[in-house]
Amino acid sequence: MTPAEPRVPVVDMWAPVVPSTEIIDDLRAGFPAELLSYFAVFSKQAISAEVFSDYVATRRCSDEHILQSLDDAAITRSLITGFDEKSTCGVTFVNNTPVAALAARHPERFIPFAGADIMAGSSAVDEFECWVLEHGFRGLSLRPFMIGRPASDPAYSPFYAKCIELGVPLSIHTSANWTRTRPSDLGHPRHIDDVACRFPELTILMSHGGYPWVLEACLIAWKHPNVYLELAAHRPKYFASTGTGWEPLMRFGQTTIRDKVIYGSGGFLFNRPYAQLCDEMRALPVRREVLEDWLWRNATRLLRLDE
Repeated sequence: MTPAEPRVPVVDMWAPVVPSTEIIDDLRAGFPAELLSYFAVFSKQAISAEVFSDYVATRRCSDEHILQSLDDAAITRSLITGFDEKSTCGVTFVNNTPVAALAARHPERFIPFAGADIMAGSSAVDEFECWVLEHGFRGLSLRPFMIGRPASDPAYSPFYAKCIELGVPLSIHTSANWTRTRPSDLGHPRHIDDVACRFPELTILMSHGGYPWVLEACLIAWKHPNVYLELAAHRPKYFASTGTGWEPLMRFGQTTIRDKVIYGSGGFLFNRPYAQLCDEMRALPVRREVLEDWLWRNATRLLRLDE
């Protein structure tokens, strides 16, 4: 009997938050009203800020428990991030400070990305630079649907230029959204096409795979050398299911853009074990060498994790 092959390891490119003590405390301190309807869609019930705060408190974990959950899923590194849309939402969803604290305690396991308040202008650009240069953050995370402007809006340009200057990638929400107050078109991949044409040196991670515009997202990743497709916040078990809209991923992701696909779990959003989500990826009907590219090799190359 041939021994079973070891599990394919994972570089999780979008956790996006993990329930450490300081991050949970930060989430409870302020929550954008726009996101309450987001979670109401999935829970099928109205959610108040108080209900969300109480729920988040139940998710609090020790560092040891968090690291064990990563080990159980064979996740070697995990991208965690701040989200800052204070100018447009009134509060900062996740501040960079608790993200930095967790990453500092476990630098070999967590990859910190910074949130930035786009509409705050030059002061936010300077703050972002500080997080990269002084705290070792590895990229920028933006959510146009919370900012209220598409990725092609001129307000983003100074941040794109700063990412290029610092040599760090941009992770940007590129998908529909469930806020009920912001149009899903804000996350359409065509806006990324425009950005990549104007900033060809900018490395862009289209977070959430461009869904439901997956074909457009695949073609944009094919077209632009520095644009990638990140698959977080969707259940992997549906990627190979006919009629779900992921057919372009399964077709082009194994051939033309095989080196452009990266995986993120979105584990906190799903409230499911990382191991379950990663095993769903490992069960996809793709060759092992393709799966290795998707799960860790492309991310390792993109972030230069082996240097």
